[in-house]
Order: sequence, then C-alpha cells, then structure tokens
Amino acid sequence: MIIASCMITLQLEAVFSLKEKRRILKSILNRLPQKFNVAVAEVDHQDVWGTAVIGLVTVGNDAARLHSQLQKAVIWLEKHRPDVPIADYAIEILT
Repeated sequence: MIIASCMITLQLEAVFSLKEKRRILKSILNRLPQKFNVAVAEVDHQDVWGTAVIGLVTVGNDAARLHSQLQKAVIWLEKHRPDVPIADYAIEILT
C-alpha cells in the first residue's frame, strides 16, 4: 500500500474573520473529496485569518497515479478558486 499526501498553504487575503475563513474552507473541503477521491482537512493555522493549511491524502498501489491525482487537485484548486491563491504546496509519497 502506498500513501500519498499533499500539504497546501492558502493565502486568504480578503478574509477578516474566522467565520469568513471557515465559510471559504468548508466549500473547498467539501468539493475536493467529491472531485478527486481524497480525504481533506484543515491541518494548521486554524486560528489565523489570512492563512490556511489543508492536507489531502489518498492511498493506492501506484505511486505515479497517486502523485498525478494530487497534482490535479492542486491545479483544480488554482483554476476554480482564484480568490484563494496557493502560497505553497508539497506532495509526499510514503511506501
């Protein structure tokens, strides 16, 4: 079994409250699992308005396919949520 994870740091420049941040993140956290068959959660900076860190994880037996799946999720997020720019992301494969 191979585990692939992706940490994505999002910049929430126009957010001025935790309520607004959670509204934006809820939309993202609901959509990514439906679209890409990944588990998603906010994993850091929960109490910071302008930044969010989300983690995506998936399992399988083909590392290249898993990496591609996570890469497509990042690209989708950039394309469909331009209001939430990606500051940084990293994909890790555990075998």
